Amino acid sequence: MKRTAPGGAALELLVHGVGGATPEKMLNDPRTVRITGDETAAVFRRAEDVAADSAPDPGDDRGRATPVPEAYVWSNLTSGNGTRALWLLLLPFMVVNLAHWMRPAAARERTRAVRFYGLLVRLAALSLTVLLVAAACEVALDLTAWQCAGTPACAERHSWLGFLSPTVSDGGWWSLPGRRLALAALVPTALVGLLWYLSHRTWRAYESQEPLDRTPEPENGPGHTALGRPGFWYGRRLVARLRAAHTAAGLLTVAAAVGTAAARQDRRPGGPALLDVLGRLLEASLFTGALVTAWVVCRRGRSERRLDRRLDAHLVHRLPSAALVLLALTLVYAGWDRPGWTSEGRLPGDATFGGLAIAQGALVIVLAIVARALHHCPQSTATPGERCALNGLGGPAVAMLACALGGVMSGGVSQRVSDWLDGTGTFLDGPPVLLTWQASVIPVLLVVLLVLCAVLGRQTLLLTRAEQDKVISEYGVAPGDPSRTRRIARARAIATLTDRAPLLVAVTSTATLLLGAGALVGAFGTGKTPVRAGETAQPFVHGAAQTVQALGSWLIGLGFILFVTWGRRAYKDASARRTIGILWDVGTFWPRAAHPFAPPCYAERAVPDLTWRMASWTRATGGRLVISGHSQGSVLAAAAAWQLKPSDRKRVALLTYGSPIERLYGRWFPAHFGPEALDALHQDIDCWRNLYRPTDPIGGPVRLSGDDCGPQVDREPLADPLAYGRTEAHPLPTPVLGHSDYQADPAFAEERELLLARLRPEVPVQRT
Repeated sequence: MKRTAPGGAALELLVHGVGGATPEKMLNDPRTVRITGDETAAVFRRAEDVAADSAPDPGDDRGRATPVPEAYVWSNLTSGNGTRALWLLLLPFMVVNLAHWMRPAAARERTRAVRFYGLLVRLAALSLTVLLVAAACEVALDLTAWQCAGTPACAERHSWLGFLSPTVSDGGWWSLPGRRLALAALVPTALVGLLWYLSHRTWRAYESQEPLDRTPEPENGPGHTALGRPGFWYGRRLVARLRAAHTAAGLLTVAAAVGTAAARQDRRPGGPALLDVLGRLLEASLFTGALVTAWVVCRRGRSERRLDRRLDAHLVHRLPSAALVLLALTLVYAGWDRPGWTSEGRLPGDATFGGLAIAQGALVIVLAIVARALHHCPQSTATPGERCALNGLGGPAVAMLACALGGVMSGGVSQRVSDWLDGTGTFLDGPPVLLTWQASVIPVLLVVLLVLCAVLGRQTLLLTRAEQDKVISEYGVAPGDPSRTRRIARARAIATLTDRAPLLVAVTSTATLLLGAGALVGAFGTGKTPVRAGETAQPFVHGAAQTVQALGSWLIGLGFILFVTWGRRAYKDASARRTIGILWDVGTFWPRAAHPFAPPCYAERAVPDLTWRMASWTRATGGRLVISGHSQGSVLAAAAAWQLKPSDRKRVALLTYGSPIERLYGRWFPAHFGPEALDALHQDIDCWRNLYRPTDPIGGPVRLSGDDCGPQVDREPLADPLAYGRTEAHPLPTPVLGHSDYQADPAFAEERELLLARLRPEVPVQRT
């Protein structure tokens, strides 16, 4: 039993959701004042409430404190700057980072298995960095500097390459193959430098925000979640170490692409002995650097049990610097004059891309085995059936999608650039065979997705028909307006598509795994591109091979254009900037634990902000508070409550509406938002009420048993729309609100008043 202590002030802290909101709208007052924070994220009050902490309510003759509303506005963390729309290009890095947090919940503490799971995801993330830098090397070094500049007909078609061509420039200084490669290596090197710069800048802005320092709680009881550890939202040291390792890996990849071509030439009979020795020494140094980089990635994961303020300065500074020195030495070595060296065929990249594809497939398979061994989906008393996405295989499936995205981007861009450089298809040998096969499977994958979408569309149509009878029964309007009934039923049916996301992920990841295996077999089994492999078959097969290869090339080009178009629109259109920002509200909630080049985690700023505000309020005033969160704001509110000390947590009541905390986070991140963790949070705080609608595609029930606040944490599903037709209370047609404007429902005011009443000092409430 526990009783709220009388006396003290009361606070209502509002947290908005995806898309953002203005403090004026959240506080329902045109005059607001920022009381703490900055332009990125801040807490606002109404102008009349600025000094409400110490002044008693003048209208209350007993001097009790009226709950003071505050609004925490964090929208600029995700959608405030138009340049952040360009972070869409970092999508594979973000997806593989999500796979780290999708670790299944283990039935008991299995530290070694959990660490091995994190290690596998970090290695998969490292392979993505190497893959995308290798693709940049393929485009700049192989296709442009080696093949096109070394072919007179291609160089003449592209005049900007004339100074690199031995024939067009009449043997100019840059026309030697090694010097061409050294110059072209500046392009992927600049890409690595850009990724390092973006990661370093966001690291200073996000990971350097210190959370509340406190003594860690015991982790032996049920319902333990890592979100309550003091250092969970402070990954500064790990991100710095991973940034150094991935930067070094990218630079070493560029050095290997240049150095192996020159070393292969020097190992030919009659080559200079000195250059041969230097080439072997450089290759040994590059191999040693690769081993050190892998060791740094494997060495250690996150430090969450305490605030780890130290930095591995010797790694953060020396590892990228050493890789940069090796790259410079390699460029000098490659630029040496080698008589008789001409650029013929392709650079040795087939084995590189094939090895990466095999390594990624093996990592995903081992990750699935570990995830299945860890899998334990606990069932709460109010949770019917299995609520863990893909039976614990969500992480491996998402990791497979990240690798597939990297492969599609690499193969598609390489094939598109090759088609652009080689207009007639007769000048160049093109990209490595495997990349061409990977670009060719894109149309097949799209066909699979279209079939799946057609199946889901048919199911949604059938569900819409079934929901029409329920709508008529609930509103009691038989027969009703058919179009109005159909509109409400369709909104309910479309909202259920969120619950079918596991099917979409499972089919897509399985299809990409099988198609990737088929591309490997086709590339290494035939040793030819799909078109040339089809030449020996029937004319129909050859035509189909030509079609899928051309479609794959054009589709990836179209996708890149769409990315750039959305990014340019976000510079000028505030609504577009806000819409694109919503994509990151879900994908970038989690810290960068696997890939340092992923978009930054806004929660590493928002959660400490909320925790500091709540803790400072309760300690300064001795009062209690309601934290009210909509959509993603409810997830931030719960994460902040976990970060409080137990004594402060007991003074907090939680109101959530349109919340994905169980529907999305509980299913896809069971180790952190599983039923046991949510139930433990419910027991620790004073009270929790949750509102949702059947037409909401994001929010849903939390499925927890109740307490003295009510028999269940979830209120009965809210009616949406509020009225079927015109009524005395609603003389105008009411819209279907879905995920927005929960405050328009009278139930919201009732639940809010119930929680605020518990904060009043003259109403002590008992709770079991």
